[in-house]
Amino acid sequence: MHKIIKKISQAVQVLLLAPVKLPGKALNIIKYVAVGLGVLEAMTSEKEKEGNE
Repeated sequence: MHKIIKKISQAVQVLLLAPVKLPGKALNIIKYVAVGLGVLEAMTSEKEKEGNE
């Protein structure tokens, strides 16, 4: 699951960095999705570290 979240997070980051004009609401939604994916990624990596120990 961590790999899937990481890939989606990378795709969202590319979308945010692309020189494409997006409507304001869409850009805000994408930013919130990126933040949420970052939190999920951090939580899954912590769980994997706890499981390995």
